Amino acid sequence: MNIFEAIMLVCFGASWPVSIWKTVKVKNPVGKSIGFLWLVEIGYISGIIYKIEHFDWVIALYILNAIMVATDLVLVMYYRKLRSSGKLN
Repeated sequence: MNIFEAIMLVCFGASWPVSIWKTVKVKNPVGKSIGFLWLVEIGYISGIIYKIEHFDWVIALYILNAIMVATDLVLVMYYRKLRSSGKLN
């Protein structure tokens, strides 16, 4: 187990609840990049795959972060769809 990897994941992971909260609160995903969110998600999924092959407890942090990024990604796409259809001002 690499403690520095765990610290990195905790630090990155601390920002996702704030990002999700902001998306839900303002219901306006302007400024959020779907491409960026996908790149981050792919990175976390890659980390999960690596940790499956070289198992340690840090996999839980990868999974938690991947779930939060996926949540933000779904919310961004949902609110963009609502805005483009005129159902959300």
